[in-house]
Amino acid sequence: MSRKVFDWIASGIGAIVVVVLLVAGGLLTWGHSYVNSQVRTQLSQQQIYFPAKAAFAHPKAGTEITPSMIPSVSQYAGQQLLTGQQAEVWANDFMAVHLYDMPYHGVYSKISAAARAATPGSPQATQLAALEQTSFQGTTLRGMLLNAYAFGKMGQLMLWGAIASFALALVMAILVGLGIAHAQRTEPETQVAAGRLQPTAS
Repeated sequence: MSRKVFDWIASGIGAIVVVVLLVAGGLLTWGHSYVNSQVRTQLSQQQIYFPAKAAFAHPKAGTEITPSMIPSVSQYAGQQLLTGQQAEVWANDFMAVHLYDMPYHGVYSKISAAARAATPGSPQATQLAALEQTSFQGTTLRGMLLNAYAFGKMGQLMLWGAIASFALALVMAILVGLGIAHAQRTEPETQVAAGRLQPTAS
């Protein structure tokens, strides 16, 4: 095969790859923007705010702010919860701590089983019923926030994928340009054989 023809074919295939990578990068960018917008919109409607900065001045176990919250939760002090990363911190480093401090460590299934086993109408049954509702609400909200975090992480991965696609498209476009330049300089008689260029015998 003529090296000139080979260069043009390779450059053509490379150009197609560039287009595919650009389309993939564009779709991933759109996906990133859409996911982030949806996560932000849904979280903003919950109107959840991190405790004010002053609340972290004297952390104490068993209170609203515990020492374990300082490294993670305090960085968002006073802010509204709007991102997937903030949702993860609130769910795992704030809510989970308070749920764990509840009887049965706040596990809804255990509290519900205890409530059903309690004597109806007794003070214990009343207390467990209230505890069951609190656990259910807290566990449900925590699960919703972790879902928001998961979607936010997917959006982040889409952004990385978009960056990689655009970077690869740039590299491939450079190679295509070099291939075209080489094709224009190569004599039509030059052949490709066994991986080496061989001029056609006259």
